[in-house]
Amino acid sequence: MRGGALRRLPAQILTAGENLEDPRIIVVYWPTASGKTALSLDLAERFSGEIISADSRQIFRGMDVGTGKIRPEETRGIPHHCLDIAEPDQDFSVALFVEAAEAAIRDILKRGRRPVLCGGTGLYLDALLFEFDVPEVAPDPKLRQELETLRAEFGNEALWKRLRDIDPEYASELHPNNFHYVIRGIEVKKKTGKSKTEFRTERRLKYPDARFVTAYDGNRESLYERINDRVDAMFAQGLEDETRKLLEKYGRNAFGLKTIGYAETAAYLAGETDFPACVELIKKNTRHYAKRQITWNKRYPNNFLTGAEFGL
Repeated sequence: MRGGALRRLPAQILTAGENLEDPRIIVVYWPTASGKTALSLDLAERFSGEIISADSRQIFRGMDVGTGKIRPEETRGIPHHCLDIAEPDQDFSVALFVEAAEAAIRDILKRGRRPVLCGGTGLYLDALLFEFDVPEVAPDPKLRQELETLRAEFGNEALWKRLRDIDPEYASELHPNNFHYVIRGIEVKKKTGKSKTEFRTERRLKYPDARFVTAYDGNRESLYERINDRVDAMFAQGLEDETRKLLEKYGRNAFGLKTIGYAETAAYLAGETDFPACVELIKKNTRHYAKRQITWNKRYPNNFLTGAEFGL
């Protein structure tokens, strides 16, 4: 299934970048289940590259099936970076990811190889690839306590709606369960008078010679079909058992286990829903997440290519 989406990529050039035959850094992006893994492997083989995961959940150890993490036997011997570098109950920040990813980029380039960034987490890619004119905004303990109280009483959705009221574009790109980012978005707006979206328009690409490559052919219906198939495959591969083991080790409040796939499965295991409803909810939430990724990725530089432009 991972390779299937790649083979359906259109052949036309969207906007060809310069130095196509020798890209310094390659960024493979677009939504979940679009074929990023297969495309990143092909590109790494073509350009003597090494893959850096930019997936905010694949950083967590033990969260394998539910995140679609590549298995050792699937890597084709290509080194992968930024996988399994944190525990699911660790408060792993975007800054920590950038630190790890930048170190990997420096190391890969130093050895004369090509970094291939692969992932669909827009926050991670933005923080790594762009410089922003965002002022230092110190945490506001009083505001954060107020927002945490709101979340505790009314849930993540109510908190997310508070952000939506003041920054609808940024809110549309976040899942309500990403409450740390939701709180920060509200905080920045309250403290500066400008939204995160406004600040993000004032940005510069850190790596001007990066090449953005899409693994998405624009067919929303086929993407949703692949998402549904992937969820079914995850349960066939042991998502239920994986979630049970993670819950036993880390507890249901671990940050990683509040994400799509694990949160719904945890509710099923707790007897709060039945199995068919659990599966359908994961599919629905994943489709919604893919829509947010598509919205987010439209903001990237218009120099993206398809795998066909690389002869794949």
